[in-house]
Amino acid sequence: MDALMKLVVDWYMIDIAIGLMGLFGVALMFERSKALYFDYALDADSFMAKIMKWVEDDKIDEAITYCAANEKKPLAHVVKRILERSDRDDKAIDQSLDIAASEVAPKLTKNLSYLSMVSNVVTLIGLFGTVVGLIMSFKAVSFADPSQKQSLLADGISLAMHATAAGLLVAIPVMIVYSFLHSKQGRLFNEIDQHSNKLIEGLRSRDYKHFGGTAYPTPIGIDKNAKPKTANQIKTV
Repeated sequence: MDALMKLVVDWYMIDIAIGLMGLFGVALMFERSKALYFDYALDADSFMAKIMKWVEDDKIDEAITYCAANEKKPLAHVVKRILERSDRDDKAIDQSLDIAASEVAPKLTKNLSYLSMVSNVVTLIGLFGTVVGLIMSFKAVSFADPSQKQSLLADGISLAMHATAAGLLVAIPVMIVYSFLHSKQGRLFNEIDQHSNKLIEGLRSRDYKHFGGTAYPTPIGIDKNAKPKTANQIKTV
């Protein structure tokens, strides 16, 4: 155990581990920020306004073409899949939503959970460094030569505080960025759910027309083709 701790201290393994995890976290933050805030972002209200106008005008092909031009956007991809089955029954349309949602979900959730892992791991690495530093300090007090106790005690405390600070320096920004990215991911999922359901409702009601006639335009038992009787005929009857 002593040899292992000596190896960890002499080769700065704690600092290297925290540094590598920090670089990994920065790469993930950059990739996810670019994807969620730029690659997958879309002005959903404006986009859906155009789509719903085409649906109302029964111009499904134009709506599909517009979605295909923006298919990298998750919302456009889901809407396109729904429109492609708009001529089928309600069950098929609902299934198209489920299939499309399962296709875009991995893109939105990709690698995001690793950021939480980075924050937790660097905190634990920093804690490990703190424990190692404290062990060194206790050994300095217990077994070291009196002339070296002060120096070894200071080195142990310094290592403990340094490891804690380095771990927190990485963990705190990563956790903050993770919270923003997770919130953005949730908003994208909500947009897809909200607008896709509105689209399905629009597809189901586009051909619906209110009944404007009368159920029985002619009283029952009266021939609507019969000529009206004159006053003399009525008296005769």
